[in-house]
Amino acid sequence: MRLAASPLATALMLATGFCVLSLLGKDSWAAFTVFFVEPFGSRYGVGELLLKATPLTICAVGLALGYRANVWNIGAEGQLTVGAIAGSGVALFHAAALGAWALPLMLLAGIAGGMLWAAIPALLRTRFNTSEIFVSLMLVYIAQLFLSYLVHGPWRDPAGRNFPQSQALADNAMLPMLVDGARANWGFALALSVALLAWWFGARTAAGFRMRVSGLAPAAARYAGFSTEATIWLGMLIGGGAAGLAGILEVAGPIGMLQPVISPGYGFTAIIVAFVGRLHPIGIVFAALLMAALYLGGESAQIELQLPASVSGVFQAVLLFFLLAAELFIHFRLRRVRS
Repeated sequence: MRLAASPLATALMLATGFCVLSLLGKDSWAAFTVFFVEPFGSRYGVGELLLKATPLTICAVGLALGYRANVWNIGAEGQLTVGAIAGSGVALFHAAALGAWALPLMLLAGIAGGMLWAAIPALLRTRFNTSEIFVSLMLVYIAQLFLSYLVHGPWRDPAGRNFPQSQALADNAMLPMLVDGARANWGFALALSVALLAWWFGARTAAGFRMRVSGLAPAAARYAGFSTEATIWLGMLIGGGAAGLAGILEVAGPIGMLQPVISPGYGFTAIIVAFVGRLHPIGIVFAALLMAALYLGGESAQIELQLPASVSGVFQAVLLFFLLAAELFIHFRLRRVRS
């Protein structure tokens, strides 16, 4: 039933979406064609699918490793933003001098930026027992405001006609394209590599074993002498580094510059992706492709059906609702009790 939970939740989400579209007065079959078929009828559409699945996969894989250890990082959106800022700083001020090393150092800076931002809730949790859920979430808004300050102020392009954006990144700071005729880049191949590395870390290393035990049996982990603080730090830093990497890949890929909004909510959607993928790297890859399809379908529905932009969020929320319901009924059943 654990294996069936995600496909069942997806099927119920589609059925609910069918009903919602009917209530909105739309031809449901035509709407489903617009939502799930038309965006992928060309090489460009498939490229867009891979492009949107890239940050979702990377963020969700990093979060899943922490979630398995009961380390609840909810602030991947902020860590993604800080990673984008850190990596872009390398590109904007040092790309010409770094040459071919510009892109690798940008990626490392993005990872370091995300880890630094995730270290704040980790420190507060281990030193003062604060909730990493609330702290990491609140830091999202600080990161976004800091980005807004930079692109409206010191990093704004002086030749940008007063638009709040940085200068465009140099060619040596941009990711190469994966195929001709599409915007997909080598970031997707990197996302698959991150998923493979996460599987190896969780299944084949002592640190991954300690994290799994800490999540499944905290009392047994303490009895075995596993450090709770080390688990918290490791879970937060892995999630933050992955989110930071996703952020700089967005800037060095489809965006090409810093702007007030780097992500349409990938860091938050990655939480759903992690659980739809059952916290397993392979499942997360397929869940990320599903969520990317919902993003693309929502964009097509806005254009062709004049549906609101929030329609994608509705599908995502319904999917999470049914997934949680399926998870509940795996462990519990309804039983009629006489008063």
